[in-house]
Amino acid sequence: MLDEGVRPDDHIFPSATKSCGILSRWDVGQSMHCLAMKTGFGFDVFVGSSLVDMYAKCGVIGDARKLFDEMPAKNVVSWSGMIYGYAQMGEDEEALRLFKEVLEEELEVNDFTFSSVIRVCGNSTLFELGKQIHGLCLKTSFDSSSFVGSSLVSLYSKCGVIEGAYRVFEEIPVRNLGQFYFRQMRERGIEPGHQHYACLVDLLGRAGKLQEALSIVKEMPVEPTESVWGALLTGCRLHGDTEMAAFVADKIFELGPVSPGLHVLLSNAYAAAGKWVEAAEARKSLRDRGMKKETGLSWVEEGNKVHSFAVGDRSHSKCVEIYKKLEEVEEEMERAGYIADTSFVLKNVDSEEKKRSMRYHSERLAIAFALISFPPERPIRVMKNLRVCGDCHSVIKFISKYTGRTIIVRDNNRFHHFEGGTCSCGDYW
Repeated sequence: MLDEGVRPDDHIFPSATKSCGILSRWDVGQSMHCLAMKTGFGFDVFVGSSLVDMYAKCGVIGDARKLFDEMPAKNVVSWSGMIYGYAQMGEDEEALRLFKEVLEEELEVNDFTFSSVIRVCGNSTLFELGKQIHGLCLKTSFDSSSFVGSSLVSLYSKCGVIEGAYRVFEEIPVRNLGQFYFRQMRERGIEPGHQHYACLVDLLGRAGKLQEALSIVKEMPVEPTESVWGALLTGCRLHGDTEMAAFVADKIFELGPVSPGLHVLLSNAYAAAGKWVEAAEARKSLRDRGMKKETGLSWVEEGNKVHSFAVGDRSHSKCVEIYKKLEEVEEEMERAGYIADTSFVLKNVDSEEKKRSMRYHSERLAIAFALISFPPERPIRVMKNLRVCGDCHSVIKFISKYTGRTIIVRDNNRFHHFEGGTCSCGDYW
């Protein structure tokens, strides 16, 4: 078109930039932007909005925001594009702030706007806020959109409300390919992939059948990945097989750069077997490679605000009440015969120090906050970025029985649904 001397207009530019966004061709999109500025269409509401959407979809959020702020007029595409961009980049707070601004100014929204902000709620496990937005979708009739429906299924699933996810899924009038597979997975055989092998190795490893698990890994038709070796390393840690752990570690490092979590797992395998020198060396290897262990965090949602806790955290405004509640729970547990399992503290310190270090794990602080803040009938939902430790798992079972509360903990491995002193995982995770 350009070779023929035909000048693009406010209809051509949006179509072309949309294609750039779909193909993630930021370089071509930037050229489109320059051409739009030269031809006087740069700040046209339709052209500008399509450019914002293109930059956002290509992950160039800084350029998207700069153009967004410079636009004299904005429409639903520009607002939705920015919200989507922030959601895609993991900047959830900014995405929610923009959505709040849209609602306060009573601006136009569409199903893409709702879909993006619902995914933010799912990724951050903001269940209460997600429910409110679901209600708004129902009022505005956007719940019938397949985009919104898919996002709602994801939201409820990630928050552990499987009944809600299934109910939304059944009500979607038109289902896309992803939703089709959601159902078909349960009905048809699936070719084993890395994740399936990792699950099998994990099962065998936890059962103590380490040699059998190793045989499975060696007989895989494809090269084992970090997740498969990591599953076997977990079994080595649980059963104190440091010889196999060292072998597995060598195999993992042959893969090239690996996650800090596997370095920590190897260190923990040595520590569990009482080999403190080797554990220290594994930690040193982590530091030498410029890696850092991920800080364990747990968080709960209350009043549309996320309350986050680290181990031994005393920064919360309700710190005194939180620690008092924990002490109250611990006294009840001791009266019931509870003895802390200090084997989960992988540090070379005495027993009393180990007990003190476990007492204020992040998930316990988050639950204590919920106990003093939530009404009795409200389930407690705690999200955790690392796997819950065994002793905390036992403690939470007791809390659910002692308080009569339903407690749902989502760690980086699975959901744990505690009720009446039992957990849905059957003490296996």
